[in-house]
Amino acid sequence: MTALPPLAVYLHVPWCVQKCPYCDFNSHAQTGELPEALWLKGIGDDLDEDLAQDRWSVADRPVSSIFFGGGTPSLLDPKTVSAALELLAQRLKLNRDVEITLEANPGTVDASRFQELRIAGVNRLSLGVQSFSDRALAALGRIHGSAEAVKAIAAARGAGFERINLDLMHGLPGQTIPEALADIDQGIALAGHHLSWYQLTIEPNTAFHSRPPRLPGENTLADIEAEGVARLAAAGYRRYEVSAYAQAGQACRHNLNYWTFGDYLGLGPGAHGKLSAPPDQAADQALIVTRTRRTRTPKDWLQQRVTPRSITTAVTPKLLPEEFMLNALRLLDGVDEALFEERTGLPLTTVNPPLSALRKEGLLHEDRLATTELGLRFLDRVVARFLAD
Repeated sequence: MTALPPLAVYLHVPWCVQKCPYCDFNSHAQTGELPEALWLKGIGDDLDEDLAQDRWSVADRPVSSIFFGGGTPSLLDPKTVSAALELLAQRLKLNRDVEITLEANPGTVDASRFQELRIAGVNRLSLGVQSFSDRALAALGRIHGSAEAVKAIAAARGAGFERINLDLMHGLPGQTIPEALADIDQGIALAGHHLSWYQLTIEPNTAFHSRPPRLPGENTLADIEAEGVARLAAAGYRRYEVSAYAQAGQACRHNLNYWTFGDYLGLGPGAHGKLSAPPDQAADQALIVTRTRRTRTPKDWLQQRVTPRSITTAVTPKLLPEEFMLNALRLLDGVDEALFEERTGLPLTTVNPPLSALRKEGLLHEDRLATTELGLRFLDRVVARFLAD
């Protein structure tokens, strides 16, 4: 290994106005004032803990992207966002053109809030629109309506945001093909340069899992996806990841870092991180990859007075091939074969048996680590072939 992977930072904001029935994220409905000062202190404590680990060289590595996720980060006062960014800038080496994304709910922002976030340093917004149908939004338990979504997009543009992502979902309760495609058409008409478009899935530990809604059938879902992908392509949006579409040069750098098995600090309640380090000279492997996980419950995380503030788990060499492929094969272009060794520290020969078999079956390309069109349709099965015994 010649260099450690790129480094990004994820900050988790766990609070929202109302928990959506499909959401399995670490988000919690909050009544009353947010404990923003305590959250900011906790972010600093999380960062200090990671900085204290010299083996990760966190302080010396340039940060390419920062992502405020949640929950609903747009509930934060822009001054808190600014303070968090200042905290990171004081302790880390931020690239001059660092991408700073903040997720926003159209029901929690106005024009002045967007302007303040822009001044604070946020240069990319991700708006959780989900649908432009009031009926569908009500079924999803969203706190905004279609008119608010349209107004929020215009306000973001008016505030000077040039990079805007719209989150849209399909396969919604009772949704027809025309309704799903109407969302895509309106998203294309109003969007910035990036769209995240993904199918609603019913996850455990959600209200929808306890009381499942009636969702479109498989044939309807297939028709929606095929026509939606075609319309996005015709409008100049290239599908670069399973559920991400971007115009030229507008792919989300932060998410690309995930898919290419880059490193990232996970700060905030329940946040996950991935960090690589050179091995001890006596070690038999070329790279040490560690996963970190913070205390999940916001109250416990805010009041935590013990160290460590996170659980760290080494990813064994046996598990690294699956973890790498699980991410890299989500990219439609895949990655160069050399990246496997660079990011895992393992020789490509480690995965020769499944790699050769998948290529013979027409599921992976011959010249790089990328699925064919057929392989993309059966992505879960392809990745499973790299599972350790």
